[in-house]
Parts: sequence; structure tokens; C-alpha cells
Amino acid sequence: MPIGLIALALGGFGIGLTEFVIMGLLPEVAADFQVSEASAGWLISGYALAVVVGALLLTAAVTRFERKPVLAVLMVLFIAGNLVSAIAPDYALMMTGRIIAALAHGAFFGIGAVVAASMVAPTRKAGAIAIMFTGLTAANVLGVPFGTMLGQAAGWRSTFWAITGIGVLALLGILTLVPKTGTGEAAPGSARGALRRELRAFRSGQVWLSILVTILGYGGMFGAFTYIAFTLTEVTGFSASTVPWLLILFGVGLFIGNTAGGKAADRNVDRTLLVALAALVVVLVVFALTAGSQPVTIASMVLLGGFGFATVPGLQMRVMKYATTAPTLASGANIGAFNVGNALGAWMGGVTITAGLGYTSPIWAGAGITLLGLGVMVFAAVAAKRHGAGQAPRPEASGTAGAAGTGAAPGADAGRADGEREKVDVQRA
Repeated sequence: MPIGLIALALGGFGIGLTEFVIMGLLPEVAADFQVSEASAGWLISGYALAVVVGALLLTAAVTRFERKPVLAVLMVLFIAGNLVSAIAPDYALMMTGRIIAALAHGAFFGIGAVVAASMVAPTRKAGAIAIMFTGLTAANVLGVPFGTMLGQAAGWRSTFWAITGIGVLALLGILTLVPKTGTGEAAPGSARGALRRELRAFRSGQVWLSILVTILGYGGMFGAFTYIAFTLTEVTGFSASTVPWLLILFGVGLFIGNTAGGKAADRNVDRTLLVALAALVVVLVVFALTAGSQPVTIASMVLLGGFGFATVPGLQMRVMKYATTAPTLASGANIGAFNVGNALGAWMGGVTITAGLGYTSPIWAGAGITLLGLGVMVFAAVAAKRHGAGQAPRPEASGTAGAAGTGAAPGADAGRADGEREKVDVQRA
């Protein structure tokens, strides 16, 4: 395993902490800034919206630059955002720090996924992406519980100081361990050409289908997870003090699913996604039906995290695969799609609870959303076979010359990531 993947995973760990740890510290933050719980909640919602903006606009702005320095600059932005949060004297500056850190989130994972895939052989690319995302799963398994305990014991600001330190370590790792991987540039010095070539990837119908599967598949899992504390305490009968430990079980499932999903996607991306999404639907339905049973709920928590995150490496790999020689912006857009899915799932779950359907209703809503994602994935897989089985992806003529030797190769290699070396043609507008 290339040691540079560890640096990327450490960056992912810090980013995962920034995104999720504040959920356990909202009461302390709200009390410190003397704002309502709802206003404090915007520190989460505002972060998610800024991730989408950064994933699209910031990634588009840096496509012409060499990727390693871009990752370093993004980590500096992340460090600055958390430093601002740690010293913020009021709510407005705290929100500013959250937004600054979030802008780096989407672009870092989008570009980092391309870099991770470029560091290994074609048949190990999804596994490399999974290693990078291991940082995110580790943040959920270990970082969030311990970060919450640190914030409760030493003040919430101490958690953000700790995250700032993690960011510094990740920055040093990126500078010293990550190799140069080229740029997305179509011609030397041509920013317009680089962006035009990256945007050309969105001519592929399969790219859009993959992004839609990301929104629906991840949104279904997150819809069930957002209100899981209410389900565990009000339906299953666990005490509130037990919830953090149950969330650790969920995080263990994330870790296992991410690792297994990455290995499976290296063999066959579409088959992995079809199986994982179908299994996730079944888990959600069983969870909703048996939420009153504590033993079954514990198993459901692990399986929900496992099958939910087993889709992540494959979803990211599939977008890069069909973006061929211009994977950077498409990869960033898919990171934004994960956060759109978060928002969709949380909104749908909230709607069902407000409608008086009970605390298992978000799980049913998640199952329905995931089922839609499975349907889209079936359509995408069938369309891929019908329109291009046995044909290699062909880069766009206008971008071919610049692609060679400038780092576009990782995206081209991504199109051959399946162990069965299945080859598909890019659907053209």
C-alpha cells in the first residue's frame, strides 16, 4: 500500500471529525453563544451546503493546477477554518469558520479520490479510494465519541483545537508522502481548456446516473441515521447514555463495509453497487419492522452502516470511470452529491416525523429512497451493457492530446478498474 494513502486518510479523518463531531457538542456551543438549538443546528446545515458549493466551484477553479499542491492548499484552508472555529468569539464567526472548513471538504475528497486511484494499479483503484475514505469511517468510529468527550470535559473549543492539530499533521503528510500526479489541464497554461475538458465529462449520461444513485443510495441511509437517536430511545427502549456506544457499532459497520465494498468494486463496480443497495433496502425494511427488539436493532445498526458505506467506494469509482480523461470535477461533484443525499434523507425523515408517522418513519422513508436508487442503478447497469459492452472508452478528441502525460491517465485507468476488465463506451450527448 502506498504510504501516501495514509496521509490522505488522515486528512479524511480530520474532515470527518469536523463534519460530525459538532452534533454531540451543539448544547455546549448553543449555551456558549447564547443561541437557540435551531440556530446552533445551522452550524451543521450551513456546513453541508458549503460542502456542495466547494465540491463544484472550488474543484472547477483548481482543475488546471497540479493536484498535490492543490490538496496541500485545501488542507491549509481546512486548518484555517477550524482555527477560526476554535477562537470564534461569537456565533457569526463560528459559522464563518465552519463554512471555510466545509469549502475544502468536497474538493479535498473529490481530488483526493483521483490522486488515490493514481497511486495504485488499475485493478486496485476502488480499494485505494476505500483506504482514503477509511479516515472518514474512523472519524465516526473513534473520533466523534472521543471528540465529544474531550469537548464536554475541556470545553468544546478544545475539540476544534485538536482537529486543527490533526489538519497540520495531514498537511505535513501530504507534502512529504503524496507523489506528484499531474493536472487536469488540456493544454499548458490553459485554464479555460482545462475547465472545458472537465465539464465535457458531464456529457456522459452514465455520469449523471451515477450521481443520482449517490444522492438516492446515500440519502436513504442518512435519512434513517439522522433521527436514529429518537428511534433507539423512544421505540427500542435504550437509555440516552447507551446511544453513543450504539453509534460506535454503526461506525464499526461503516469501517467494515467501506473496506469490503472497495475490494468488491475492484472486481466489478456495477455488481457491487446492485448487491449493496439491494441489501441496504432489506436491512432498512427489517430494521423498521423490528425496531422494538433490542438485539435485532443492534444487528441492524451494524448492517446499516456496513451496507450503507459499502456503496461509497463503488459510487465514487463509477463516476470517475465514466468521466474517463476528465475525472476531477466529476469526482468533486459526486462528493457534493453525497451531501445532497444527506440533506434529502434528513428532510424526508423530518417530514415523516412532523406528519405524526412515528420514529420508525424515517427508516421507512430511507428504505423508499434507497429503493429508488436501486432502480436507477439497475437502469444504469443495463444501459451500460446495451450501449457499449466490449468497447473501450474513447476520450473526446479535443482533449486527447493534452491528456497524455498531464495526469489524466488516472481517469482513463479508472475506466478499466474492474477486475474483469469490462470495457464500456462513454454515452455521448
